[in-house]
Amino acid sequence: MTSHDPRYMRDPKYVREQYGSETGLAARASLYGETTGPFPGDVAFDAVAEVPPRRMLEVGCGTGWFAARVQRDLGAEVSAIDQSERMVELARGEGVDAAVGDVQELPFQDGEFDCVSANWMLYHVADLDQGLSEIVRVLVPGGRLVAITNGRDHLLELWQLVGAEEVRVGRDFAFGAENGEAVLRRHFRHVEMRDAGGTVQIRDRDSVVRYVGSTEAWRHLVDRIPARIDAPFTARRSNVVFVAEKA
Repeated sequence: MTSHDPRYMRDPKYVREQYGSETGLAARASLYGETTGPFPGDVAFDAVAEVPPRRMLEVGCGTGWFAARVQRDLGAEVSAIDQSERMVELARGEGVDAAVGDVQELPFQDGEFDCVSANWMLYHVADLDQGLSEIVRVLVPGGRLVAITNGRDHLLELWQLVGAEEVRVGRDFAFGAENGEAVLRRHFRHVEMRDAGGTVQIRDRDSVVRYVGSTEAWRHLVDRIPARIDAPFTARRSNVVFVAEKA
């Protein structure tokens, strides 16, 4: 399954490869050294702080940076899960109570959490409705889901440079800015989308090579990167935060 097929984002093999270590994740994150507009993590944190939660669950916690911030700055009791053993190890290193787990089958009782966060991960869930049903189950009545995702024009100028606009998040992806509200309304009584977009300044060709080469699904596109590019150049950053409340 290739980057031309939107289902690759939910392919368990792709997800395991992408998050099996921190190397690819760090390469992608390094692209965002110079940005304008709000940091999506700050917008999501503010949405969590509005609760504020006594107990929060983060699904797809990655390195644990967000869970650790909520734990430290809000004094919440935080649990976290990730399918990657390495991500769980890194999150534990941040002092987070993390375990290997799957959002489609959460190892928690009904109504255990005031808030669930899901940052840049719902588009990876094979059965998204099942995953959202599980999130609803573990939330208290009136509990909140906070989820970051991207829009279809995210890094459009970078993908145009590579000649691979088909890689963009489009209507066929499971959870993006364009379809996320409709997906969430199947499970939550109230859904709000908060903008967290802006721009990113891409400094040189090496930055593009690192980003495009950071995952197997895109690696074949590295050869399309021109030998010389006009840099630095600006790419749009299409990020949103969904805030959804359980009945």
